[in-house]
Amino acid sequence: MKLREQLLEIGRAGIAAVDPAAAVRAIVRADAEALHVGDAALPWAEIDRVLVLGAGKASARMAVALEEQLGDRVGAGLVIVKDGHGAPTERVEVVEASHPYPDARGERAARRLLELARQAGPRDVLLCCISGGGSCLTPAVAPGVALEALQELTDQLLRSGATINAINAVRKHLSVIHGGRLAAAAHPARVVALILSDVVDNPLDVIASGPTVPDPTTYADALRALDDHGLRERAPAAIREHLQRGAAGAEAESPKPGDARLADVRNLIIADNAQAAEAAVRGARARGFEALHVTSAVEGEAREFALALAGTARDIARHGRPVGRPGCVIFGGETTVTVRGSGRGGRNQEMALAAAIALQGTTNAAVMALATDGTDGPTAAAGGLVDGGTVARARAAGVDAVRALDDNDSHACLAAAGDLIETGPTHTNVNDLYVAVGW
Repeated sequence: MKLREQLLEIGRAGIAAVDPAAAVRAIVRADAEALHVGDAALPWAEIDRVLVLGAGKASARMAVALEEQLGDRVGAGLVIVKDGHGAPTERVEVVEASHPYPDARGERAARRLLELARQAGPRDVLLCCISGGGSCLTPAVAPGVALEALQELTDQLLRSGATINAINAVRKHLSVIHGGRLAAAAHPARVVALILSDVVDNPLDVIASGPTVPDPTTYADALRALDDHGLRERAPAAIREHLQRGAAGAEAESPKPGDARLADVRNLIIADNAQAAEAAVRGARARGFEALHVTSAVEGEAREFALALAGTARDIARHGRPVGRPGCVIFGGETTVTVRGSGRGGRNQEMALAAAIALQGTTNAAVMALATDGTDGPTAAAGGLVDGGTVARARAAGVDAVRALDDNDSHACLAAAGDLIETGPTHTNVNDLYVAVGW
């Protein structure tokens, strides 16, 4: 098997380990007496209906698994997914919407989701399927804020290099669903959230903007996030004014820790990046590599971490450290890109291109940057797999790699070199995997 295919197989092993349907089946089951979720048993005698609600790139696959496990005990449901991430369900409606920029389909579906939660009774159980992308897919904005304003702000935030924590602090204070509001709307129904984490360190309140989780952030935090990236005065006026009213106490805050409406909500992480990375390590070892998972907490600018990733690949190749040859070192996390050019790409493609520039001329090292959801930024690529010849291959096709990086045009450059990774939607989402290889 060629090296490129080996590396792709290592990535596939990581993705397979966080299949959302398998993760649900591992934690949810039913017998004649009760609904079992983890170590909790909810007697059927105390349940009128089971509703399945959710949002995110993995939520349709999660809903399929819940229908398989519970059968006709699922009364109804609605999940909202990114275009192309649907799955065949019988009782749970699947609605597709836009990501990473919100649209009217998502807004309409989000308000229906909220209404279903409000209609739940005290003997109902809500199983909430939550995964990455859920924030953007449920843009039910607060009164007085138009969807168009949220779309404009989303573009500004994504281009600013803001972390997902900062972005979601803002989103939670522009929403009628996020920041614990979905679970609060369902009170006193019992709520159990099954969560695939796409955020470094798995902070429950940040994943999909925490629709079932008490929110420790405030309107002041949202304003601070805008200030940190020079966006307060550039943000649409309706958004700026809404956040300023909230900071002054004129808008209701999101439910906070200790809120009685969320006291009995169970939020369970059922898959995360560390699981994917450890599975990738096993996949690498099965293919003859000495392998090591260093961390799943990588953050910062993509092109900056790319230098460390390329350096790791060179160290393996030249010195047999930190693992012997052939060696494979795996990282996970989520980087950011501060967009200054007019090109297309995503954080993984930008990282791959920057790594390719650092590796040029090296003959026995390679780097892979892979989005586990199969889509990197606003493109159909999942990332890039580069080596010491990438820059030369791009140049032969008429593309200058350095200029492309300066213009944030990683997609076109990697396409010219033949080094894009294209998997299609994986129906899961646990951040990114970064692989450095030397031989």
